[in-house]
This record gives sequence, C-alpha cells and structure tokens, in this order.
Amino acid sequence: MMLKQHYHALILAFQFLTRIPVYRVFTIANTAPTEQVAGKALLYYPLVGSVIGGCLLVLPWLVQYSGLGMSAGLQAGLVLVLWVWLTGALHLDGLADSADAWLGGFGDKQRTLELMKDPTCGPAAVVVLVLVLLVKWLALTEVLGLLAGASDGLIYMALLWVPILARGQAMVLVLHTPYVRGQGLGTQLKNQAQSLWVWLQLLVLGLSAVVILGLVFVVLISVLVVGYWLMRRLMMQRIEGWTGDTAGASIEIAELIVLLAVAVCLN
Repeated sequence: MMLKQHYHALILAFQFLTRIPVYRVFTIANTAPTEQVAGKALLYYPLVGSVIGGCLLVLPWLVQYSGLGMSAGLQAGLVLVLWVWLTGALHLDGLADSADAWLGGFGDKQRTLELMKDPTCGPAAVVVLVLVLLVKWLALTEVLGLLAGASDGLIYMALLWVPILARGQAMVLVLHTPYVRGQGLGTQLKNQAQSLWVWLQLLVLGLSAVVILGLVFVVLISVLVVGYWLMRRLMMQRIEGWTGDTAGASIEIAELIVLLAVAVCLN
C-alpha cells in the first residue's frame, strides 16, 4: 500500500510540475489522489527537476558531439522552447498572474488574491514574462557558449542543477510558509507534507551537489537562499502566505537567478 502511494505520488509530481503526458502511459495518473498521496508528491519535486534538467542537456550535447554548426544563441533559444514546453508554461502562468495581482492589488491582500484568479493577462504580466524569458535566453547563451572547453562536465552538471534547485526551494516554501487558499490540492500538499523526509532529502541533495559542483554550488545555493528569503518576505507582506501561482512564480524566479549565477560563475 505504501509503495503504491509513493508510486502515485511520483506520477502526481510530474502532473503538478510538467506537461509530460504521464496519463497516457501510467493508468494511475487518471486516479484522483488521496491527501496522503498529494503530500508525498512533494518528495519527488527534485526528481522531476532532474528529469527536466536532463532533457535540457540533450540538445547541447548532440550539437557538441556531432559537430553541428549551431550558434550558442540558437541552441539557447531551442533549449528555452523545450524548457517552456516541458513545464507547459505552468510556472510562467503563475508568474504572470502574480505580476498582475501585485500591480493591481494596491497592497490589499483580498484584491491581490482575487486578481490571481483572473484569467486575463495584463500589461504587468506581459512585461514580466518577456523580461524573464529574455534574461533566461541571454544567460543560457552565455553558458552554452562556454561548451567545448575544459570544464564541459561542470557546465553540464551546473545546468542540470538549475531546475532541481528551483524545485527544491519550492519544497521549502510549502513547508516553511502558510497556504493562503481554502481547501484543495495546495492544502493537502501543505498538511500532508512529509517534512522530515523533505529536509533529509534536501540535506542529501546539498551534500551531493557540493561533491559534484564544489565551490560553484556554494555560490548557487547562497544566491538561491537570498532569492528565496526575498520572495517569501514579499509573499508574507502582501498575502501572508503562498498560493499555487506564487509557488509557480518562485520556481521561475529561482531558475532565473540560479541560471544567472551559473553564467557568472563559469565565465
């Protein structure tokens, strides 16, 4: 029974965080999750991040080892398209909703929460999405331009850890911050989260990353901790917690700042 719950939780984590069509392969994906399964899904966020990261490395690796004449900018653009497709723009949607709500909420909690439910996209959302995607593309161009050097392995590993770290901070956000909405999957995720196992997993991941990335990881995690603290502080000040939209926005912002840190560190 426990093994089946974890199996369902793993599939559910992919449904939460990606648009990979797991429902076509795994029949359990079409089964409504219990509260316990929803809570256990949090444990598999880093694994989902590693799958996303691994997919993003395929194109640069093929280009490098096949000798295709493709510029770093074009590679970065294609990788970014794949990145958005894999996540189904779910987190970008949360970022857009959060941007509109923060601008139109005028500091009022209830109005901010109501605006997050508005399906329309305002000017703040458009500007923020364009800027985030533009800076991500520029940072990817910088990093991929460093390939074919002596530190290829380090570059690939650093890129792999970008989506892992971003989803790791989302785990901490869920555990460390109140959930604002009423009943739903977010409530189940918060109330049933396996907090002890989440912290142990994060500790193991951190130690593994130090071994793999060395000083680079120290820089990445330092940047991420500062970014997480600022994002959480903003959420607590405005809405006194997190929602699905702000959690998605935090993943996008975390990916951006960690990717920028990778570009700066490895240059």
